[in-house]
Amino acid sequence: MDYISKQSIFAIMKYLILVLLSLSLPLSSQTLSGKELLDKAISYHDPNSNWPTFKGEFKVTMETPNSSGRESEIRIDLPAEYFSVKATRDTVTTEYELNKSECKIRLNGLSNLSEGQLKTNRLSCERANMYKNYYTYLYGLPMKLKDPGTKVHETVERKTFKNIDYLVLKVTYEEAVGSDIWYFYFNPKTYAMEVYQFYKTDDSGKMNLESGEYILLSDEEIVNGIKMPKTRAWYYNKDDKYLGTDILNK
Repeated sequence: MDYISKQSIFAIMKYLILVLLSLSLPLSSQTLSGKELLDKAISYHDPNSNWPTFKGEFKVTMETPNSSGRESEIRIDLPAEYFSVKATRDTVTTEYELNKSECKIRLNGLSNLSEGQLKTNRLSCERANMYKNYYTYLYGLPMKLKDPGTKVHETVERKTFKNIDYLVLKVTYEEAVGSDIWYFYFNPKTYAMEVYQFYKTDDSGKMNLESGEYILLSDEEIVNGIKMPKTRAWYYNKDDKYLGTDILNK
């Protein structure tokens, strides 16, 4: 009986230790699905569901090593299908304006541009659409992860990145949308998005760990009720080389 009692006590103690260890982990990392984590992150960044009807403007300062800064004025009106960006670096100002299917390009205020001017300055309507997709995607995150063609993986991982613990959401895309593999890192307490990272894939769909970049997010600006990261610092995955920083100003 003494032996059995000691064994029973040991089993109970072991069970209690396991229970305590499980309780020490945030509940979200044990129970949240990918969709649930995304919904909580969207509730944090866009508590009033303003993104689908977003209409606003903001400025972005881009700082890069060994290069002068670029100041961009961006206007987005999602219901009207309107986008414009006016970017100035040194003495050159370029402007793109997309109003539904209409595209306008200006260089230093001039719109009647020759083919040579367009080519020399790498100006095109394809580039205008690239900027539209770039800015609406990055400044529309994490809400943009609800877009068609986006595959939010159900398993939520818990990872430590730069000595900080995160809940991590893996996202891939249908072939027609894109081939990159993305990871979004959320604060386990507030569900704020604090890091995202992407990798390129080869022709077979295998992820290339030597490719891609990660972006560290810090501070916030509230634009039309949406909490947007104020500062985005970009680095290569391969060697942590610093690429540049985007700073948001209302």
